[in-house]
Formats: sequence, C-alpha cells, structure tokens
Amino acid sequence: MSAEIKKTAEKESFLSKPAVQSIIASLLCIIVGLFIGYIALLFINAQGATDAIITIIKNYFTYPTKAAALKYCGNTLVKAAPLLMCALSIQFCYQAGLFNIGAAGQYVVGAGASLYCALKLGLPWHVCLFAALIAGGVYGVFVGVLKAYLNVNEVISGIMLNWIGLYTVNMMLNCVKETASPYTVSIEKTNASAVLPSLGLEKLFSNNKYVTIAIPLAVIIAILLKVVLSMTVFGYEIKATGIAKDAAKYSGMKEKRNVILTLFIGGALAGIGAAFLFLTGYEQWSVTQSSVPGMGFNGIAATFLGGLDPIGTIFASYFIQHITSGGSYLDKNAYPSQISDFISAIIIYLCGFVLFFKFFLNSRIRNKKNNAEGGNK
Repeated sequence: MSAEIKKTAEKESFLSKPAVQSIIASLLCIIVGLFIGYIALLFINAQGATDAIITIIKNYFTYPTKAAALKYCGNTLVKAAPLLMCALSIQFCYQAGLFNIGAAGQYVVGAGASLYCALKLGLPWHVCLFAALIAGGVYGVFVGVLKAYLNVNEVISGIMLNWIGLYTVNMMLNCVKETASPYTVSIEKTNASAVLPSLGLEKLFSNNKYVTIAIPLAVIIAILLKVVLSMTVFGYEIKATGIAKDAAKYSGMKEKRNVILTLFIGGALAGIGAAFLFLTGYEQWSVTQSSVPGMGFNGIAATFLGGLDPIGTIFASYFIQHITSGGSYLDKNAYPSQISDFISAIIIYLCGFVLFFKFFLNSRIRNKKNNAEGGNK
C-alpha cells in the first residue's frame, strides 16, 4: 500500500509543477482550437473539411519532395522569428503587469526605421537593426511615461499609438517606394549590405535566400530573457512590480523606472522583430496599407499559448506561424485562408482558461493529498 501511495505522490508532484501544467494546458488549447476550426470547416464545406484541416496542420509537408518541403519550412521559420520577437515583447511586459498591445505599433516603427536606414540612407544591416531597436524602444517609452506618471492605461495609449505609427511610417517610406507600385523598393537591389547575413544557414533549407541569422538570434534572445527574468535582480524587480506595484515601491524599488524600462525593452524587442523580417527581403512595405500588420497581435496568441514563458513562447510562435502558413495552402475556391487566423483567435480565447485549469488541477491534487493523509491517520 505504501508503494502505491508513493507512486501516486510522485505523479501528483509531477503534475503540480508549473511547467508541466502550462504544457498540458497549452496542448488542450491547441487540440480544442483545431477541433473548433474543423467544425467551422465542416459548416463552410463539409466535403473537403478533413483534407483542409490536415493541410493546415501539415503546412510545408504537403510538398511531395524533400527539397521543396525544406524550402518552405525555411519560409515558415523566417516569419516565425519576428512573431517570436513580438510575443517576447508582450510576454516581458506582462511580467511587469503591463499588457503591451502597442507591440504592433512598435513593430511598425521598427520596420520604418530599419527600411529608411537601409533604403534611403544606405546603411549596413547592423546599423539598420540597431535603428529598429531604438525606434521600437522609444515608441514603447511613450506608453511607459504615460502609464508611470499620468496613469494612462497602456492598452488605450498603445492602440492609439499603433495607428499613429502606421501612418507616420507610410509617409516616411513614401520616398523609397517603387514608381509603379505602393511597395518599397527591393532591399537586395538597392542596398545589399542591409540584408541580414545567412552565414550558410540557407543551405540547410534548399538554398532559401531568406533564411538568415534572424532565426537563431530570436531563439538566443528568448533564452537570454528567460535568464534575466529567472536569475537576476532586475528580473525579480520586474516581476515584483507586476505582482504588487505599491509593495515594490515601499520596499525601495523604483516602480516608475521599472515600468518605463520594461516598455522600452518590450518596444525594442518588437522593433527588432520587424527588422528580422524586412531586412531579409522576404517582404516589402506597402505605403498605402491602412491596417496595422497582424504580427504584433498574433504575438498575443503566441505568448499566452507559451504559458507566459520565453522558452514556451519559442514553440508557441512556431506553431502559430505553422498553422497560419498552412492556411495559405487551402483551396481558395472552397475555404478562406483566414481560417487559420480563426483557429489562432480561438486558441487565444481558450488561453484565458489556463489559470482556471491550473487552479482546478491544483485543487484536485490538494484534495487527494489531504484524503491520503487522512486515510493514513
């Protein structure tokens, strides 16, 4: 009997770990999200719904040859890197109790700064990357100052600044657009020194020229953030400010400085994310676009699906981009490609139940433990 109790205790101890609970909750969100997406496909066109959901999940595996699959796997990773940076931006700010929905606008100004430096000023990639970092960080500081000194909700100021940033960048990049189209000129043809180096990584993905150091850099940054938040005094102060701002203030922490600094770092991360995409030449900016790029908003799904953990966010960002790219392979005559965005939205909604799931699981573990101890007595 004692061996059975010990085995049960070990199982409960394993399930009580926050990381394990986050993984289980995230997997449940993914499964339920895909199931609801499948139901939506059935309503749109029941005949091909099964093939459609499989196509979304398979993404680049739909290609018959290994070379083609690797090439388009590279494309997915190229877009996953900026998504990861936006997710890290939101995740880092959330540790300080801030919902950085302004990451979308910080991403926009990062794109504007990097492209202006690359196409107008002819600067090399590392300077363009630094310009994106500073532009995104400063844009985040605007939100931080309003929050710290005027108590303006960061969601309200962030959303307003998203649109200000979009139209400002549109006007700024109008001087480097193509004559016959609204898109900025090709970065490869205009200033090849501004293209991020690949260091041979493209050979791993069937010579996909868009695969650059942005992908490993994004992963390294996520690991560094994990270290900062878990093992440094600064990380402790950030989390303490988020848990109880007044308590942090009275314990000697500079909560206003922490709020502003956190949003600077969050903005810098989003700004770098934009540079990670546009300095590859994979996309060109349209100076006539009237909607904020979805990368910043998709970062919300990735960070919550990742359990608000930098390492979990790496895998969650890839998954969100994987199904988003998979949606582009659907038969457009039968299904809208936005179905993958619908699934992502469902997952975001379900992530709101993660805390409830953890509370429910911990309650069951405590009840079983109390019953076991009572039985022993």
